[in-house]
Amino acid sequence: MELQKENKMGHMPVNKLLLSMSLPIMVSMLVQASYNVVDSVFVAMIDENALTAVSLAFPIQSLMIAVAVGTGVGINAVLSKSLGEKKYDKVNMTAANGVFLAIISYLVFLVTGLTAVVPFYRSQTADAQILQYGKIYLTIICVSSLGIFVQITFERILQSTGKTIFTMLTQGTGAIINIILDPILIFGLLGMPKLGMAGSAVATVMGQTIAGILAVVINHKANQEVKIHFKGFRPNKDIIKQIYLVGIPSIVMQAMGSLMTYGINLILISFTATATAVFGVYFKLQSFVFMPIFGLNNGMVPIIAYNYGAGKKDRLIKTIKLSIVYAVLLMIVGFIIFQTCPHMLLLLFNASETMLSIGKPALRIISIGFLVAGFSIICSSVFQALGNGIYSMIISLIRQLIVLLPAAYLLSRLGNVNYVWWAFPIAEIVAIALSAFFLIRIYRKVIRHIGEIKEEI
Repeated sequence: MELQKENKMGHMPVNKLLLSMSLPIMVSMLVQASYNVVDSVFVAMIDENALTAVSLAFPIQSLMIAVAVGTGVGINAVLSKSLGEKKYDKVNMTAANGVFLAIISYLVFLVTGLTAVVPFYRSQTADAQILQYGKIYLTIICVSSLGIFVQITFERILQSTGKTIFTMLTQGTGAIINIILDPILIFGLLGMPKLGMAGSAVATVMGQTIAGILAVVINHKANQEVKIHFKGFRPNKDIIKQIYLVGIPSIVMQAMGSLMTYGINLILISFTATATAVFGVYFKLQSFVFMPIFGLNNGMVPIIAYNYGAGKKDRLIKTIKLSIVYAVLLMIVGFIIFQTCPHMLLLLFNASETMLSIGKPALRIISIGFLVAGFSIICSSVFQALGNGIYSMIISLIRQLIVLLPAAYLLSRLGNVNYVWWAFPIAEIVAIALSAFFLIRIYRKVIRHIGEIKEEI
């Protein structure tokens, strides 16, 4: 009888469980990657400066996602662990406090969109057209970002209880809406006004908003393990602390990515704006490789957190091993594609001869790091799921700010933009060494003793 009451994360065969929880998210994230690429493909049809403006906006957009996803990671870990411990009141309180934090996060980016967009762009370029494009695009993205915070928060709540199939529906719906609206709003099709850059931004936020509404509705209708009530709600300091104990390292880790991107953009634009556009294109294309692994992570984290809370060490270890194998295989596929088809990939973005000459070596060199990146990504999420997100933060700090950025700057001093790209595989090699070290450390200090701790209690 107890087995029937227990969530599937505690008893379903691990490989079947991992695939059943991860594959829906992986599919939905591939759809998301598709709309990221399609969005830039349509923007590139305006002109190359428009594509550069979107590329320069990436650090702020990445920071926004960092806050939303990082908070979501904390919600996911705390909620799943509480579910494993059968603390159902805490499950509901965690979800409610997570929604509260999502609204606070949105307000921060609302203010950012109203005050900081122009100074942000001026710090990177003096080109009047790029500035105008960027102001229009990024202001809309920030001011109308409530949808993405609601979407990610409620998707993480669904994932925390193992209902990942629904996140495929929400993310897929948002992405498809974006893809459909992009050409209609950018170029004024079907009787709609021609909005240009504004059309791209509006299509994005409309997709996010509809996906967010859908995620709320599905949680209310289908997620019986979580009951969110706001009557008499007051923020719970202890739960918020627990969420951010896991979430802040994730936020900081991804925020470092924003800072790294900003720094790389400054280095590249000193060569030519086209190099910056190439970097933006790379980030769109690499999402096809990384998004499935992030989907794998999203399926893996609640399984690890649940079995950690339930004291089931063997299931936890098997989940980690399988996740690493799948991540490495996905990265090898990505490496092969980037090595063999860079010309075709760049032509998707209406690439000029100059962009092709810069972009082909860029894609080939950067993708060398794919061969080791899968292991590091999985380890990072394992640390977060076990409440040791500080390890992930340390790895990200060293990889992106202590190794990658300085290496890129020093290599740029050689006077050839192609040397800059080598900073990426160099940083990945450092990251895998650190990840292996911390994985061994967390095994000895935490994982190995899970059964013992359970017995002592």
